[in-house]
Amino acid sequence: MQVGVNLINFGPGASSSSLLQWAKIAEDLGYHSAMISDHVALTADVRIKYPEPFYDAFATLSWLAGQTRRIKIGTTVVVVPYRHPALLARLGANLDDLSGGRFILGVGVGGMPLEYAALGLAFHERGAIANEYLAAIEVLWTSETASFQGKHVAFTDISGIRPLQRPHPPIWVGGRSDAALRRAVRFGDAWHPNHISLEWLRTTGLPRLRTFAERAGRPVPALAPRIAMEVTDAALPEETRQVGQGRLDQVRRDVEALHALGATHVLLDRYTGDLEATRDHEAGWRTLELLAGKVFDLERETLR
Repeated sequence: MQVGVNLINFGPGASSSSLLQWAKIAEDLGYHSAMISDHVALTADVRIKYPEPFYDAFATLSWLAGQTRRIKIGTTVVVVPYRHPALLARLGANLDDLSGGRFILGVGVGGMPLEYAALGLAFHERGAIANEYLAAIEVLWTSETASFQGKHVAFTDISGIRPLQRPHPPIWVGGRSDAALRRAVRFGDAWHPNHISLEWLRTTGLPRLRTFAERAGRPVPALAPRIAMEVTDAALPEETRQVGQGRLDQVRRDVEALHALGATHVLLDRYTGDLEATRDHEAGWRTLELLAGKVFDLERETLR
């Protein structure tokens, strides 16, 4: 099981120096990935949770790619309908090339109606748009000359955009709805859920994913969840804490449970909604070091 870190690219704690230091510390400690989130128009529904400064996913990852050597870089998650598929395909392929084949494309459909409106996009059609765009991106990534015909996007005879990884960079599909699970089966190398409980994952999420894969006659995507990264001195109540949050023994049990459920990659996220807490980078780096020493055997890609 590989382990990555979600870099906070927004809010009062975000800066070019902090993003670079987080990526370098994660790489030096042996973590396997560094990923960041995506928004384009910080409307009222976005900025209440993810305020300025907000560092663009692709610009920031391209910059980090040039200053790291081993760690994988990716999006958690890029909102697919916000960019034309030809642009998204080019950004992803170029970033994969510039990083030496280290790019992971994490995708989702977003959930901010005002941002969709500001960008002139139909919020209620976001799932259908994302599905078409992802299908078009796969054509662009795997063809010498690409054509695509759909309701939301169509193009004829444009050059394919080949990434370094073949057939293309890994695609991780976020979301917990049935539509998201079907999207993960259709397009995903991995399912990348967030804000999950272990009980839901065992009894609902993974069984539904397997059902949709069986119906589609496709393999079940790998499990690559994003979980909290918060180690507390005292134990937290089991009924209210997030996965990955609590005393060290609680976090260890969570990770062991995810490993038993077949998780191939876990992404650690220190943002729990407290924007002021994101200013304290030192505490986050200490937690990364603690987990690398006490929970994860990063070199062997297993647990201690």
